[in-house]
Amino acid sequence: MAQVLALVDDLFFQAKILETAKHLGVTVRTSTTGDALLGEIAKEMPKLVIVDLNGRGGPVQAIERVCATAPGLRLIAFLSHVQTDLAQQARAAGCTQVMPRSQFTRDLATILAQANS
Repeated sequence: MAQVLALVDDLFFQAKILETAKHLGVTVRTSTTGDALLGEIAKEMPKLVIVDLNGRGGPVQAIERVCATAPGLRLIAFLSHVQTDLAQQARAAGCTQVMPRSQFTRDLATILAQANS
C-alpha cells in the first residue's frame, strides 16, 4: 500500500523522493501522467500526493481531477520559486500547499515522515 503518490517525471526528483522515502520506511509510488496518478488513487487512497508543477503530465489539471475524486486529500506541489502564476493556478485547482523546489528538497524528509504517521 502506497502512503504517498507522486506525479513527477523528472528522474532526478523521482530518485530523490524514492531514496528519502526508503530511509524513512515510507512507501511511495511515482506516476508521470495525471491519468496514471488517478489510476493509482482509484486502486488505493494515499495519505499524501506530491506534484511537480514543472512536469509534462498536466500537473494543474491532475490536481483538479484529484481534488474532484478525493476531496480532502493532502496535495503538496513544488516548482521554481519565480513561477508565481503557476503557484496561484495550483492553489486555485485545490492544492493544499505549494512550495519552491528548494524548500521541498530541504523539507522532503519531514514531508514524507508526516505521511508515515
